[in-house]
Amino acid sequence: MLDRQLLRKDPEAVRAGAARKGIEAPLDEFQDTDASWRALRLELDTANAEMNEASKSIGALIGAGRAEEAEQAKARTAEIKARIKDWGDQERDLEARLSEIELRFPNLPHESVPDGATEADNVVVRQWGERVEGDRPSHHEICEKLGWADFERAAKLSGSGFVVYRGRGARLHRELIRFMLDLQTIERGYDEVYPPALVLPETLVGTGNLPKFEDDLYKVRDDLYLIPTAEVPVTNLFRDEILEPWQMPTRLAAFTPCFRREAGAAGRDTRGVLRTHQFEKVELVKFTRPEESYAELEGLVEDAEVVLQRLGLHYRVVLICAGDMGDKGCKQYDIEVWAPGEGRYLEVSSCTNFEAFQARRANIRFRAEPGGKPEFVHTLNGSGLAVPRLYAALVETYWDGAEVRVPADLDA
Repeated sequence: MLDRQLLRKDPEAVRAGAARKGIEAPLDEFQDTDASWRALRLELDTANAEMNEASKSIGALIGAGRAEEAEQAKARTAEIKARIKDWGDQERDLEARLSEIELRFPNLPHESVPDGATEADNVVVRQWGERVEGDRPSHHEICEKLGWADFERAAKLSGSGFVVYRGRGARLHRELIRFMLDLQTIERGYDEVYPPALVLPETLVGTGNLPKFEDDLYKVRDDLYLIPTAEVPVTNLFRDEILEPWQMPTRLAAFTPCFRREAGAAGRDTRGVLRTHQFEKVELVKFTRPEESYAELEGLVEDAEVVLQRLGLHYRVVLICAGDMGDKGCKQYDIEVWAPGEGRYLEVSSCTNFEAFQARRANIRFRAEPGGKPEFVHTLNGSGLAVPRLYAALVETYWDGAEVRVPADLDA
C-alpha cells in the first residue's frame, strides 16, 4: 500500500512509477472517491462544530429562563445529530471504498531498477562457479532410475503436480532443509521461526497476496488459506505492532511447506519437481529501518548466495527490470542456479525490498529511538532457498552416470 499523501500530492509520480511496471494505477477512481470523502469530512466537521455550539447554548438559555428558545435549540441539536449519523455512515462507506482502491495500487520501482517489460530486459549482475556442460539426464530421469522420487504414486494420491520422495532421495530432501536452516541461523545470524501453514485472509492482505492473487491460493474451511510462502505468516508476525529500537533490524528464517494452485501450467516444467503444487522452502525475512533497507537487500542476496557457494553450484544473480518485477516490489534480484540436465538456469530465490508497502498494509511500525514517534518499517524477503529446484540442480550437477555424489556439507 502506498502513502495516501503521496497519492494526493504527487499522483503523476505514482502514475509514472506504475507505468514502468506496465500497470495502470487506479488514480482517477481514487481521486474521485477521495474528493467525495474529503468533502463529506468537511461537512461532518462543520456539523459537529454546529452541534457543539447548539448544545452549549441550551444550558445558557435554560439558565436565562428562555425555555422556548432552549427547546428550539434542542430540536436543532437533534436534527444535526441525525445528519451527523447519516453522514458518518456515508463516510465509513467511502473510507472502506478508498481502502479497497488503495489495495489495488502497485508498489513503485526504485530509481536503480532498470526499465524493461520482460525477462529479456533483466540484467545479469554477477555469476559464480564453473558451469557444468555436456549432455546429462534430467533430474526426473535420475530420480526415477535411482528410486528417489515416485511421480506415478504421487499422482495416484493427489493428482498431477505432486511428488513422493523415497529412500536416499527423501533423505537428501530433508538434509537440504537442515543444511540451509543451520547455515542461516547458526552462521548468518537469523532467528529461526516455525509458523502455521494456515492463515487468515487479513494475513494475506498484509503481504499483498490478497485480493489480487486469490486464484493462486488454496482456500480451505473456516476462512483459512494454505500459505504460498513463509513470507506471508512471518512478515505478519508483527502486524499491528510497534518494534522498539533494539529490535531493528529483525532477521528471521523459516522453513515451511508452500502451496500454490498456479503450478502445473502447460510446459516442460510439469515434469519432475520444478513446478509442483506443494513444495518446501527456507524463507528469509527482514524488518529494517528505511535508511538501511537497500544495504540489507544486498546482504540478503549474499545470504542466499552462500547456500549455492557451499554446495559448489554455478549460479547467476539477475537484477529484475521494472516490467518483470510484479506488483509488490521496489527492487528485486533473482538468483538462478544452473541445471545441466535441463540445460538452463532455474530461479531458486527472489530477494526483494518492499520498502513500506507491506508495512502499511499490515500496520508494522518501529520507533527510531525510545519514546519516539512510530514510523513504518521496511520489509524484505528472499528464499534461502526453494528446495525443489535446488534439489534438481544438485542431482543433475553431481550425477556421475551411476550415482549422485553429493557435496560434503550434506549428510545424505
